[in-house]
Amino acid sequence: MTAPQPPSGAAAPRPEAPAWSDPARASAFQQWMARISDRHHLLPATVRLASADASFRRYFRVDASAGAPTRIVMDAPPAQENSAPFVQVAQLMAEAGVRAPQVLEWESADGFLLLDDLGRQTMLDVIDPNDPQAARPLYDQAIDALIRWQLASRPGVLPPYDRALLERELALFPDWYVARHRGVAVEGTLKERLERSFKAIVENNLAAAPVYVHRDFMPRNLMVGDADALGVLDFQDAVYGPVTYDIASLMRDAFLSWDEEFVLDVTVRYWERARRAGLPVDPDFGAFYRAVEWMGLQRHLKVAGIFARLTLRDGKPKYLADTPRFIAYIRATAGRYRELTPLLRVVDEIEGTQAQTGFAYGRM
Repeated sequence: MTAPQPPSGAAAPRPEAPAWSDPARASAFQQWMARISDRHHLLPATVRLASADASFRRYFRVDASAGAPTRIVMDAPPAQENSAPFVQVAQLMAEAGVRAPQVLEWESADGFLLLDDLGRQTMLDVIDPNDPQAARPLYDQAIDALIRWQLASRPGVLPPYDRALLERELALFPDWYVARHRGVAVEGTLKERLERSFKAIVENNLAAAPVYVHRDFMPRNLMVGDADALGVLDFQDAVYGPVTYDIASLMRDAFLSWDEEFVLDVTVRYWERARRAGLPVDPDFGAFYRAVEWMGLQRHLKVAGIFARLTLRDGKPKYLADTPRFIAYIRATAGRYRELTPLLRVVDEIEGTQAQTGFAYGRM
């Protein structure tokens, strides 16, 4: 939902107006804007592209008159995107005291939403990956937002992150990354090793206590603005599942990697605050960190499959450039635990890498 900023001293690019491949949808958008513009003091002529993501959603920024704040318009075609979860979770986040976009208008039939604007810079934009100490205050804010979100958890509100969903996510790795992207047949010993590893991963992750799970709680989706609290975006896929997921997502990011010392430090800070807040984290940090690593492994396998699918099916190759980061995450975790040795062997076979050597943990 954010637009890239020009380098310091550079001329700002000309605003990019919405481009519509479907004339009927363009007309519906113009009619909707005409209906809501007076109510929200919008200036329709200023609508310009803010960002697009891996889905079919696009975001536009529009100015308002009389010095009123800018607004964000979400274009979410109903045939491809169901906006109801976004609206629901935005309300849940507001009730939890988490800074998230307020839904000001929702044209459900056409998939247009008007949101308040949380700013132009993400946490990822302002972080220096070579200076973890400077990033620490932002991670502290992220932890605060995450704990508020988790404390609001109630069963039966969001879809369950259950065995079926965990297994569907893991299947993306052999189906899209291994078979289609790497061209390796998923059969015989390779298939058996993956199935054995996936079973162990699912059982470990199902053992974690359930809370609200954002599912993409990472610096790219956290907005830095004038407020003390970070804003949270891209939450429409939220579920009720393992308490370990979002901290794993935060510290094992799709677009940013930290060394183990910083990952451990921030994870300990989260664990300490979560325990004090009464969240259902394991009272032993070693056991909790192990669970976070196994949950992160689930995410890394899933995302490698998704990035391959975005390239091969959806024509979005830029995401595949980040898969080496995920393969490195997978190898590091799989190499740490004896139960995951079969998975490490599969990855080394697929990638043509050398199996890691050294001490492997059983159960921490």
